Amino acid sequence: MVSVIATSLDWGGLIVFAITGALVASRKQMDIVGFSLLAAATGIGGGTFRDLALGLTPVFWVRQPAYLLVCVGVALAVFFTAHIPQSRYRILLWLDAIGMAVFAVTGAQIALAAGVSPTIAIAMGVATATFGGVIRDVLGGESPVILSHEIYVTAALLGACVYVFLISAGVAEAPAAIVGFGAAFLLRAAAMRYGWSLPRYRPRPGRAFDLSSKDRHRGGPG
Repeated sequence: MVSVIATSLDWGGLIVFAITGALVASRKQMDIVGFSLLAAATGIGGGTFRDLALGLTPVFWVRQPAYLLVCVGVALAVFFTAHIPQSRYRILLWLDAIGMAVFAVTGAQIALAAGVSPTIAIAMGVATATFGGVIRDVLGGESPVILSHEIYVTAALLGACVYVFLISAGVAEAPAAIVGFGAAFLLRAAAMRYGWSLPRYRPRPGRAFDLSSKDRHRGGPG
């Protein structure tokens, strides 16, 4: 059974991600329905994918509709308060970093509780941390953050790996979750602060295959 720690983290991540979805809706000047849609899609999207992939049906928010209701409540709150902060995009990025780090850990926690291997648990942690944000960005007409040059999926991967490794090494769940969250969040925060990114592919001129005179004399490959 998933522990109280995992459940508390899951609720925290849900609320933070729902806020980011509603903030995107505010930037696009959507109505309250749009706010609710983006808040819910962001808050429960990653967990829905995780549960379906693990065969945990009905998915978590169908079993506990309070998750969906909280997303709608968050959307309503942001609808009436989104005008207060001066830089909504910067707030969105930092909240997104927190939500990503939380879900990287809780996704892995829930997957391990379902009895899957550490490798699959890590994959589910990454999926839980990123899938909701992808839905949010697509529905909001934004460029998906996971496709940008910034470090994002890598941070989720680090957090999930650290958590699963510590659990496998016999570390208690609470410190393992805290360290996993911290690893994911700090890497993402540092990437935003210092502009870190992974090496990107850069096109290079293709090689010209010029047959030598000796090859031409022999006929060479045709």
